[in-house]
Amino acid sequence: MKKKFIIIGIAVLIFALSFLVFFIISKKSTDQGSTKDTKEELTESEAIKDGKRLSNDRCEGEEKPKLGTLPMKYDDFSFIIPYGLTIGGHVTPIDHQYFSPTVFNSPRDTYDVIAMADAKLVDISERTNNRGTEYRLVFSMSCKLFYYYDLVTSLSPELKNIYDQNKSGQGARGLNVSIKEGQQIGRIGGQTLDFAVWDMDVKLTGFIIPEHYEGEAWKIHTADPLNYYADELKTKVLSKYVRTTEPVSGKIDYDIDGKLVGNWFLEGTGGYISKGNEGGKEYWKGHLSLVYDHFDPTSIVISMGDYGGKEMQFGVKGNKPDPATVDTATGLVKYEIVGQDWDGLNGYSWDRSTLIKGLKAKNHEEYVAGTVLVQMLEGRKIKFEAFPGKNAGQIPAFTANAKIYER
Repeated sequence: MKKKFIIIGIAVLIFALSFLVFFIISKKSTDQGSTKDTKEELTESEAIKDGKRLSNDRCEGEEKPKLGTLPMKYDDFSFIIPYGLTIGGHVTPIDHQYFSPTVFNSPRDTYDVIAMADAKLVDISERTNNRGTEYRLVFSMSCKLFYYYDLVTSLSPELKNIYDQNKSGQGARGLNVSIKEGQQIGRIGGQTLDFAVWDMDVKLTGFIIPEHYEGEAWKIHTADPLNYYADELKTKVLSKYVRTTEPVSGKIDYDIDGKLVGNWFLEGTGGYISKGNEGGKEYWKGHLSLVYDHFDPTSIVISMGDYGGKEMQFGVKGNKPDPATVDTATGLVKYEIVGQDWDGLNGYSWDRSTLIKGLKAKNHEEYVAGTVLVQMLEGRKIKFEAFPGKNAGQIPAFTANAKIYER
């Protein structure tokens, strides 16, 4: 009997040990799996994460194929306006180029808009204004490379049907529509076509605080399209570039830490899209930039979101001092501001419809539109005030209306 109990005891012990070994192995395997998953999540590049956010988690892969087709037929557009224009509510340099139609004042829907590469259409949004409805489309070539169009006046019947079926509010997010290079995606007329390339591996260094641009998360990834065109297409595109100074595609990020040059935001507003303004209503009212002309970067441009209650842009009389040289040691600076356009042919101003290479900015210094005072208080903080209709001699100092701006 005693021997029988010993045998049973040994059997129980062996079973218990076997169960313990199985438990340890299983737990180790599970833990390793969890570690692997955690590691993948933690090491997934910021580029891929940004790409997933911009594609509503619809992007795939990391490849960067070339753009092989123009967004409009070659004869359907006159020239390409570079990145960096400031105009109206675009107080900071604009993060897209413009393809200008051959006949600018053409009827709506005159010209085809064409897909530049095989991609996934991941977002369509719309706005309606006094011109009619306009569409913005985002194309994902992978999680690292995107391009987009805006101001498209109509969608192709196929895409319009898809859009209508998926529309919610002012757009259809989270789409995953396969698009082929050369496919007509819509039409445009009577206005320019917006276009830009976004590369998630690109992070512009001329924005001192990138987090201030989270309201338009693509902006810091704006890339030079010339780096993504197929060789033959690149040659065609360059033939219609207006700007000849490098970078010929234009520039949008001018900030230099500790210097006046670049973008500024009204203190306390939190950056590009002001706090509490998720809808984006007139967010540009709190913007200010001291940058350079998009065609002629030798010419200073002062762009204000609130100049006597209006969004306005001006050149600088005498074109100095260069804001890239102004710092806290400079003290108070007075800029007399003047109207600005570009020299065309035969002594006339540019007609804005003819392709002219290497346009030069032209300041109308015979009439001073006003004066602005600015002083750097700290490396990332300035005091600013505008005086419409006044010349520098009439403005001795800031008044109680001066405002503080920060990066």
